Amino acid sequence: MSTRPDEKLSPDFTQEEFLDTRKKFLDAFPSAVRPYLELIRLEKPTGTKLMFWPFAWGLTMAAYSVKMSWSTYSFRLLQCLLSAFIIRSSACTINDIFDREMDAGVERTKTRPLPSRRISVCAASVYALVQYAIGTTWFYLTVNDLALWVALVQLLPIFAIYPLLKRVTDWPQAWLGFAMNFGFMTAWVSTTNTLSPPVLVTAILACWCWTMLYDTIYACQDIEDDVKMGIRSTAILFGSYIRPLLIACGCCFVVLFCGAGILNGQGPAFYVLSVGGMLLHLIRQWWTVDLDRPKSCSENFESNGQLGWIIWIGLVVDYAISIKVYS
Repeated sequence: MSTRPDEKLSPDFTQEEFLDTRKKFLDAFPSAVRPYLELIRLEKPTGTKLMFWPFAWGLTMAAYSVKMSWSTYSFRLLQCLLSAFIIRSSACTINDIFDREMDAGVERTKTRPLPSRRISVCAASVYALVQYAIGTTWFYLTVNDLALWVALVQLLPIFAIYPLLKRVTDWPQAWLGFAMNFGFMTAWVSTTNTLSPPVLVTAILACWCWTMLYDTIYACQDIEDDVKMGIRSTAILFGSYIRPLLIACGCCFVVLFCGAGILNGQGPAFYVLSVGGMLLHLIRQWWTVDLDRPKSCSENFESNGQLGWIIWIGLVVDYAISIKVYS
């Protein structure tokens, strides 16, 4: 697969339009703080969604298992959303600190605050430390024991390592697959107070396959610039075989997530709505994504945020039925 220079930004998706549509939201904030909000991608919520869904799925499957009350579940779900936002924000900041020189040579990322020098490295580093302090405090107050250590591992070392891997391996997406989905373990352990290896391993491997799929699509936006800047990825590694990789990852995602549901004793709503819905959504992605067009890759990457809703709704219906039966 290759991207022709004239297709780097298609006529209906110019760089100027991209910047305008993404940053209109930030116009409501003072200009002095705007670069810091850009640094955590506040105007791009897809990353937070993708970080949040493993939290939500893990919490809902655990709530189904222990028959958690609806009021407790609702409160914990809000905690998961805030946790995902905190982790994703700090991950974006540390990623941009490490990648600032590479980002300067990539068309899509050269206007980010660090490569465009609207924020100094020193200021960004202090900002990252503040975010880490907030995150550590947040998890200390909201989760305990093993769940606290799991959450801190995701917050601190895992995402600090990820940007370095783009320089030394063609498989940075493989590491990201674990980094993005540790929230499933945090939510599960904090709810059940057990590790439950069969369920956790199967579910996290399923989510790993999902991240491999969507982040490979994401990487397809920048293949030419990435090659020029020495950035490595599965999109570059697989070349013309990217689509088979996406299909393989999607199929494994469906099978493994279904397996996690079986191990957790999920009911019919999970298999019909979650598993059936995710399969249909993935088929649509495979059918519609044009890997040579950045706009198509961006749209399909972002559609994975909607896929999260489909899976979660099936889990919630299953959970709601179970607590009604046992009430």
